[in-house]
Amino acid sequence: MFDFDQYLGFLAFLTILTIGFWLMIFLMTFVIPYWIGGALIEFIKEKRDEKKARNK
Repeated sequence: MFDFDQYLGFLAFLTILTIGFWLMIFLMTFVIPYWIGGALIEFIKEKRDEKKARNK
């Protein structure tokens, strides 16, 4: 059915596909929400500091 070279190519393909899938899951569940949350916190801090500077 498969030659040894085709078998190795198929295994390499499956490995790359699996790594890409889990990387996508990791990025979508941890990294991107962390990045967005940090950006929102910094934005809120900037607005609060701006408001304090204006009121003084």
